[in-house]
Amino acid sequence: MTTLDITGTDEPATPGDAVLSFTDLEVTFGTEFGDVHAVKGVSLEVHPGEVLAVVGESGSGKSVTSTTALGLLPDNARISGTVRVGDKVVGELDQAGLRKMRGNDIAMVFQEPMTALNPVLTIGDQLTEALQLHGIAYGKMAMARAAELLRMVGIPEPERRLKQYPHELSGGQRQRVVIAMAISCDPRVIIADEPTTALDVTVQAEILDLLRSLKDKLDTGILLITHNMGVVADMADRVAVMFKGDLVETGTAQQVLTNPQHEYTKRLLGAVPRLGEGVGQDDAGVAHSVEVEHADTSRPALQLDNLVIEYHRLGKPAFRAVDDVSFTVGQGEIVGLVGESGSGKSTIGKCALGLIPAVSGHVRILGEDFGALKKKQLKDLRRRIGVVFQDPAASINPRFPVGEAIGEPLVVHGVGDPASREKRVMELLDAVELPRSFYNRFPHELSGGQRQRVSIARALTLEPELMVADEPTSALDVSVQASVLETFLSLQRDFGFACLFVSHDLAVIDMLAHRVVVLQNGRIVEQGTRDRVLRAPQEPYTKRLLAAAPVPDPTTQAERREARHRLLAELGDEVVELHVDDDESAARKARQEPGAGTSDVMRGTDPHV
Repeated sequence: MTTLDITGTDEPATPGDAVLSFTDLEVTFGTEFGDVHAVKGVSLEVHPGEVLAVVGESGSGKSVTSTTALGLLPDNARISGTVRVGDKVVGELDQAGLRKMRGNDIAMVFQEPMTALNPVLTIGDQLTEALQLHGIAYGKMAMARAAELLRMVGIPEPERRLKQYPHELSGGQRQRVVIAMAISCDPRVIIADEPTTALDVTVQAEILDLLRSLKDKLDTGILLITHNMGVVADMADRVAVMFKGDLVETGTAQQVLTNPQHEYTKRLLGAVPRLGEGVGQDDAGVAHSVEVEHADTSRPALQLDNLVIEYHRLGKPAFRAVDDVSFTVGQGEIVGLVGESGSGKSTIGKCALGLIPAVSGHVRILGEDFGALKKKQLKDLRRRIGVVFQDPAASINPRFPVGEAIGEPLVVHGVGDPASREKRVMELLDAVELPRSFYNRFPHELSGGQRQRVSIARALTLEPELMVADEPTSALDVSVQASVLETFLSLQRDFGFACLFVSHDLAVIDMLAHRVVVLQNGRIVEQGTRDRVLRAPQEPYTKRLLAAAPVPDPTTQAERREARHRLLAELGDEVVELHVDDDESAARKARQEPGAGTSDVMRGTDPHV
């Protein structure tokens, strides 16, 4: 087994003990446009108690490789090579064998817990389903086991949570439920496919603590698929880098992340945004005063005064999402708005766009009181505001070609004639570094990064004075994110627009923002210059946010993790761990031995058997 030691020494893997292995794996998809060679001769192994991270951009073959282990590829896939889960060869199993293997031997934690959970079934029903399907427990014993699983993954009041539905839990709690489902049948290996991408940094750190505890206490092998190099540094023992279906580099986390050999790996690591490397900072991460070329503080582009926003629910008290928030965004300035999910960031952005009303307080945009304007005045003001949403696939009309999508604001506001509009669109395609030939392409023909560039171009169509960007890069690969952010910064310098940039990625905020506003539970806990807030935070909440942000260096990240745990202890917060006693841990490891069955203690009595 290969283990990571922060001093850089490694223990050799024991041959033949792999809980998951791919040998010369080839996957080709037959399509109407010809064959697509998705995976090209990949060989990998995952050993008990080890985390193997598979990294690479979208389309590199990561998820296709992992999906072969579950036998879930579509019918048009042609597979060669050997995939083993324990002592089972996946390609030799029939449907009944595959169904028995899934859950018992191998389980999966998906990227988005809300889509992985059934919204019309309670948490209890979904946890007991797997237990009953695999003959582990039934009836009251299954429900007791489900409560035990929730307790193990750190969910408080598990008996009450079993009766709730997924929408009643937070994102982090839903992901813990998915992890509880994954370990319910004592699998020998878990595939974690981007398990933290949809989570903010503090919840991400908690989930990583939980997964680390899982592999340490239960000796479970984990195949981690991610594009977040900080997560790789925090979790992985070994790393495999994939590029266009090929395995281009493998090694220990220390070797790959600190001394990459392949040019593609070097490019991936070079694209990772890092705290302390933003605009106006030197190589040592020291921030200098950043001159905002187009700044005009005498007339802010956006001014929020004592803003209060509430959501009214039928038969329930109003929920106050934003409470007494005040800050400004100067002309030509980028202000980063950060905080955990549910802190009110996106709600403030929507209010600034006039999409939701404020209960009290004032929103002034470009000197105008938003709440006091009439319909025509509002339309004229909105012409001066641009917006970039988080998911470009959902924010661009799929029936419009790219040229029409970018030029739509010109049509809505009656600007120019068809010829001048086309000219303007071509200029914007040049500005966001997309080929002019994209004018007649449809969104589905573009990659995620290209679609986000189209969204930025559309936001700039009317030359806005204020831009609201809501998590515009969180769904992108690290290299694509770097390219989009570089384009965004260049455009901001050229056009001089003010920007409210909403994000939970502190490294991205550090790269872009001149000032930072930190939100918690709808209230501002800290605000100031980027240097003061990110380098010398005063509030415990800001310190927790910064401590939770991972960095792509295993040694440094191990030190940061220990420092974070010490900080949490000082603040009285609990470090998330898998709560398994020694007897249970030993029993689970015994059940995971090849040929071992499920313990009688775990089984209930099935009245139908």
